[in-house]
Amino acid sequence: MEKEKISIITPLYNGEKFVEYAINSVINQTYENWELLIIDDFSKDKGCKIARSYAENDSRIRIIKNEKNLGVVETRNRGIREAVGRYIAFLDCDDTWNKDKLKKQINFMEEKDAAISCTDYMRMDESGNPKKLMKVKKKITYNMLLKSNIVGCLTVIYDTKKIGKKFFEEAVRSEDYVLWLDIIKETKLIYGLEEELANYRVLDNSRSSDKMKVLKAQWLIYRKYENLSFIKAVYFFIIYFILGVKKIL
Repeated sequence: MEKEKISIITPLYNGEKFVEYAINSVINQTYENWELLIIDDFSKDKGCKIARSYAENDSRIRIIKNEKNLGVVETRNRGIREAVGRYIAFLDCDDTWNKDKLKKQINFMEEKDAAISCTDYMRMDESGNPKKLMKVKKKITYNMLLKSNIVGCLTVIYDTKKIGKKFFEEAVRSEDYVLWLDIIKETKLIYGLEEELANYRVLDNSRSSDKMKVLKAQWLIYRKYENLSFIKAVYFFIIYFILGVKKIL
């Protein structure tokens, strides 16, 4: 019996330097029933042209162009709206997957009857050199997620048959984290596959490289999006800070 289709959402903005690596890592998947939705967010470089050259040779790749720059949140959401697969997965244009990522993760989700899952992943520098393995837990609860965002967006797959299509909310930062917190309130758990299956490229100018802004955004998430009391927010913020320091050491 043929496996269910996976819709892969890839925002593209001025990604000519790395987009080929991302696309090739999808094409090389051992799980073949997928569609790759590359949403060009009004790029100024040759990234979209490179992506289109792949689409011309593989009907599973679709190019969607924004008529103006919308930002990563609305660009991802447009991809989700256009998706036809049962499963939704995310891969930014500068990241990559290991070849068995989709096959292993879908088998894992079927085994666990999971609505959403994630995996271990490797943080690498801009040149692709591995730096630190980011581990997940077998079962992630809401309180665990409040303490640390251990869910890498490039590793997430969720099942629309179980929870419907879920969209990102415009946030100061960490829109993916806000979405996982929202989903886990419904699913109770995010299942973690403890195997390194993806590679996250940390760019010199990435949003996650500005630590002070990350901390400010985290406080805002606790108070504005999760509506935690001041005392509870302080408690989780202290833990988040401590775990965050350990993460980068």
